[in-house]
Amino acid sequence: MESMDKIYKEYANLIKNYIFSITKDVNLAEDIMQETFLVAINQINKFRGDCEISTWLCSIAKKILYKKTKRNNLNSTIPINELNLIDSKVLEEEYLINDSKLKLFESLQKLDSNTREVMYLRLTGDLTFKEIGTILHKSENWARITFFRGKQKLRKEDIV
Repeated sequence: MESMDKIYKEYANLIKNYIFSITKDVNLAEDIMQETFLVAINQINKFRGDCEISTWLCSIAKKILYKKTKRNNLNSTIPINELNLIDSKVLEEEYLINDSKLKLFESLQKLDSNTREVMYLRLTGDLTFKEIGTILHKSENWARITFFRGKQKLRKEDIV
């Protein structure tokens, strides 16, 4: 199990952004984020590990939000039935996808400039190998082989 300090540093912004996306209130999002980690510190021994830690933290934050909204009842700026809650699973998947993209682009920086350029054009520009070859004044086959070799290098790093 990771230390709570490391968990806080890794997930604090995620929780704050999650609550902010629901409430559109920065102060409330900050308060709930802090309360979430207080609860998590006290309840860490109850974390079973059958889901990602981010999912567990988001569910804690959502429960705290429900309690605050229910407690404030009419004073709430957003009625609970109008909350546009994001499914924790979707949020977790989005986080993992962004994390994977970050790792991929970090790994692309380690490739030689020609391979990196072909990879960028293919992955972000969604260009055909013929178009890549034309842009780089090379053949379509050269672009295809360079892309293939780049993928193999990334696989060795266990990225793709």
